[in-house]
Amino acid sequence: MDRRIDLRSDTVTRPTPAMRRAMAEAEVGDDVFREDPTVRRLEEMAAERLGKPAALFVPSGVMGNQIAVKVWTRPGQEVILEERSHIFNYEMAMMAAFSGVLARPLAGRQGGLGAEDVRRALRPPVYYVAQTGLVSLENTHNMAGGLLLPSADAEAVCALARERGIPTHLDGARIFNAAVALGCPAGELTRPFDSVMTCLSKGLGAPVGSVIAGPADFIEEALRVRKRMGGGMRQAGVLAAAGIVALTDHVDRLAEDHAVARRLAARIGAIRGLAIDPGRVQTNIVIFDVLHPGLTASRVEELWRAAGVLSLVVEERQVRAVTHYDVGPEEIDAAADRLAAIVSEA
Repeated sequence: MDRRIDLRSDTVTRPTPAMRRAMAEAEVGDDVFREDPTVRRLEEMAAERLGKPAALFVPSGVMGNQIAVKVWTRPGQEVILEERSHIFNYEMAMMAAFSGVLARPLAGRQGGLGAEDVRRALRPPVYYVAQTGLVSLENTHNMAGGLLLPSADAEAVCALARERGIPTHLDGARIFNAAVALGCPAGELTRPFDSVMTCLSKGLGAPVGSVIAGPADFIEEALRVRKRMGGGMRQAGVLAAAGIVALTDHVDRLAEDHAVARRLAARIGAIRGLAIDPGRVQTNIVIFDVLHPGLTASRVEELWRAAGVLSLVVEERQVRAVTHYDVGPEEIDAAADRLAAIVSEA
């Protein structure tokens, strides 16, 4: 069988030769003492790209998001977010376990929340109800199929939160996918938010790491929380060096991932027994429905894997496939051919 085609996530990418060279040659120091020059260069670059005064390198996106929750909130408060968001569903209830706050999930439209949705969920300033401590949005939205957060909604929600004195955080794990899809700088999309997290280890292809960015005093406190969470990584410049390559060389090429995702969606849309609207595929995430009465998402995933294609079940009738720089048009066509054969034989 040909080399397997891994569409489970864009986290499966392997560091490029340029990244490996940069990692091998990285100038390093002890980052817990803030003496690693490569980490500091990455943080300065990320802060500039994200339009914030300061940034902090962290091991993972989950840690970055949860640091932000901890810094912005106090125990007993609520965090308003969309009900399918990553922070709510895939971060092990860490906001409750670590920060002592409660999620206030809202049903969004295509993964986003509008200002009126948030306004209705804000707690009145009375002493006998939990107060809203943070509003968090996600761009692109993973479980909505990589959809873009409308900029007008982001502006309106953040303006409302500022009016009420409530901080805002953006889970921007794939914010550079959003920026490339919209043809604008990432900083333009993050500007309304008080803080943002973005991943270097997804479509940008670095082997490890994420960055959080925000005001200088936010990052100063985030540094303390990172240490408390075990995120002090000492000579982390060997990892940060790959992140610098990712931000320098890999942002523009995300458009290629989007193109092959649309190609895959179009092929899947032509398979009887499966359903997807190719027009809703805006970035690199393809989520399709299994309508065939003799198949479930789990069975499709199992058979597709046996045919050499790895994917991810997200619901009983939904399968997710994510494109990245390790898969091109040939791999996508092969994956679609194998999927069509599976459904045809069912």
